[in-house]
This record gives sequence, structure tokens and C-alpha cells, in this order.
Amino acid sequence: MEEPEIAIIDPNTLTCLGLKRILEEQLPHAIIRTFPGFGEFVDDTPDMYARYFISSQTYILYTAFFLPRREKTIILMDGTGGHSFPATNYILDLTKSEENLKREILRFFTPDEKQMERHGEDNDLSPREIEVLVLVSKGYINKEIAEKLTISLTTVVTHRKNIAEKLGIKSVSGLTIYAVMNGYLSPDSI
Repeated sequence: MEEPEIAIIDPNTLTCLGLKRILEEQLPHAIIRTFPGFGEFVDDTPDMYARYFISSQTYILYTAFFLPRREKTIILMDGTGGHSFPATNYILDLTKSEENLKREILRFFTPDEKQMERHGEDNDLSPREIEVLVLVSKGYINKEIAEKLTISLTTVVTHRKNIAEKLGIKSVSGLTIYAVMNGYLSPDSI
């Protein structure tokens, strides 16, 4: 097995050290470097890494760098806000038990064919659902979305329900992160 090079970019020292320990245990031959911020990371030949474990704040601030590399990017979430992302979005909930974290981390280094097939899909969002997703992410309420898209309020509610079911995400903050992560919305427009 080749030695993957892994970067952990998070301002939280405890998160970096804990994740590094778990990764070293799960992948003893991996080369793991930690960085407190994006600047230090970018100064260190960033494209040599097989995986990037990054804080959600870093992802939002530097989407232009990570979006084209999203297959290699694993966003570290603190588990607050009720986010529920599909596994194919490479989101890691740091509030899980150690055993669940280990299992979740290992999943990123052992490709599952079904998961890889799903990763190529866009969760089948229709163009209208993407429009609704973007407006929800920008903070518009259902009535404003209906007016902006000239559709009924019931249709907006139906679209939001379909989006939540397809993506497995119910919170507005979770939908916003999904929209940014998938290039539907730039962080500057939030």
C-alpha cells in the first residue's frame, strides 16, 4: 500500500492533534501534516496531498481552492446545527464516538464502488430545485422565493421538501454549505 500524504487544516490544535492520532492509528504508513491555517498550508505544495481534512470555516473562506479538489476534501464539522449530509459529500461529524470517527475516516481511504457511483451524481436536483436551493441559502423566505421565481408558495414548499429528501439536509445552514461546496453559490454572495 502506498503512503498517502494527508493535510489537516484547522485552527483548533486539539482537533488537529486528535485527528492526526486517529489517522496514524488507522493508516500507519501515511504522512500526515497539520496546519493551523490556509496560508501555512498553501506555502507547503498543497497539491501533493491525497486528502485534505479542513475546517468548515476554511472551506467557506477558500472555496475557490477546494471546490475543484472536492473529491480530495473532507470538511470537519462540529456536529452543531443538525446538519445531515450524505456520505458522498465528504463531511465528517466530529461529535461522533471515537469508534464511529475511525470507521468514518477509514471510509475515505477504502473506496466503495456504490459510493463512487453516487458521488458522480448531482443528487438529481432539477434546475428549479437548484434555483430554490440558492435562494434559501441566501436567506430568502418561502414567500420571497415564490415572488422571485413567480411560482406559488405551495410549489416552493414542495421544492424545499424534495431538496431536503434528495440531499438528506434539513437545516438552512446545511443547505448553504452544500450549495457552496457544489459551486451553486459563492461564499461572497451569502
